[in-house]
Amino acid sequence: MKYFKILFLFLLLIGCQLSDKKETPMNTFNGADGEVKLIVLAPGHFHADLLQKSIIKQLNDTVYVYGEKGSELDQYLARVESYNNREENPTHWQEIVYSGADYLEKMLSEKKGNVVVLAGNNRDKTNYIFQSAAAGFNVLSDKPMAINKENFELLKLAYDTAQANNVMLYDMMTQRYDVFEIIERKLLNNKELFGELLLGTESEPAMSMESVHHFYKEVSGQPLIRPAWYYDVEQQGEGIADVTTHLIDIAHWKSFPEEEINYTEDVEVISATHWPTVLSLADFTKSTNVETFPSYLEKYIEDDMLKVYANGTIHYKVKDVNIALKVIWNYKAPEGTGDTFSSLIKGSKASLKTIQDKSTNFTKQLYIKKAADVNKDEFDSNLHDAVEEIKKEYPTISIELPSSTSEEYLINIPNEEKKGHEEHFQNVAQTFFEILVTQNMPKWEVSNTLAKYYIITTALDLAKEN
Repeated sequence: MKYFKILFLFLLLIGCQLSDKKETPMNTFNGADGEVKLIVLAPGHFHADLLQKSIIKQLNDTVYVYGEKGSELDQYLARVESYNNREENPTHWQEIVYSGADYLEKMLSEKKGNVVVLAGNNRDKTNYIFQSAAAGFNVLSDKPMAINKENFELLKLAYDTAQANNVMLYDMMTQRYDVFEIIERKLLNNKELFGELLLGTESEPAMSMESVHHFYKEVSGQPLIRPAWYYDVEQQGEGIADVTTHLIDIAHWKSFPEEEINYTEDVEVISATHWPTVLSLADFTKSTNVETFPSYLEKYIEDDMLKVYANGTIHYKVKDVNIALKVIWNYKAPEGTGDTFSSLIKGSKASLKTIQDKSTNFTKQLYIKKAADVNKDEFDSNLHDAVEEIKKEYPTISIELPSSTSEEYLINIPNEEKKGHEEHFQNVAQTFFEILVTQNMPKWEVSNTLAKYYIITTALDLAKEN
């Protein structure tokens, strides 16, 4: 701990030394074509290239890439090349690559671009965020930005340094652009229909979410190859320090829109648990193309089986509202199935439920149910009015009345209203680019990002204690 405090004082000194750099031409944006010059640093996840999947006028065609030689860099470059070579709407990226071992120092000294994109090894990510902000770069980071308490402290310092250097840090929260989340947010904040969000209790939370994922997946008949470090929770992060970033973000974004959440005053982490997913060497090899367990995984191996602490629960309060989260990573989904998701949000007049499982053919479905003491005719009228208002933006949605055995109304959202997960990255980029132009990051974005990472890193410590 003493060493850690000394390190922080040193890093703080670096930030202070650079804080007189209030504005430079590198960080001046007016929305012009090609003014955003990307730096892709240490790409290790396919999210690193999704900003380049489509043409965005504000993005310059020249992209500077810094990372170590190896399969991860090769895969990133191959995916970008495939965008350039496709027949329909090809891109025109020119990748300038530096692949020396000192790639971070080279990036910091060369200052070739003005926005650093991070999507890779989460152990190193928080340091990359801080170093980039200290050097005067804006940062657009894939989640998670911090996977443990030490990372969280450094992330706080990174935000202070970014403010001093007049640069922006932004977390890629893509689920805010999911049409289901957008429509549920509108319904939740319709007081006539939903009422007030209940506070709930520890045993009966006001909001609960469960997300089930799978390590081994096939895309277009081909396995999704993961890096070996993906199975090291000290590099990838545990499940409750990774997937829950999205769950917490949309919970707060929907329930407290544009409202600041102060983690020192508004948040209480009550309990957390974690448990491992167990993989054989054959499972690991099939997922990574690596034939032996790397040495850094040896501490997780028992009886020749790899234990990955990818599963967990978090129960916390925010502004006295009880929220329960659960994330599960199985190795492989049973044949004909896929990832699943469920959520329940309770209001004084209605509850909202999202289901994605076998019963919905693994596509999301959104339902609403009136509270027992609410008049049905009044509820029907308020629901009709709410949906008619939403249809001004999403004209094809409709209401499907309950069956004889159910009291739940389906909010039918046709496929034409849905965008794929990959398209949401373009939405995140556009929002971030607008912030670069206005130089006006909403205060709630910063406070709520810190609250999110406080929750997951505190929960991780609690889970380890148990």
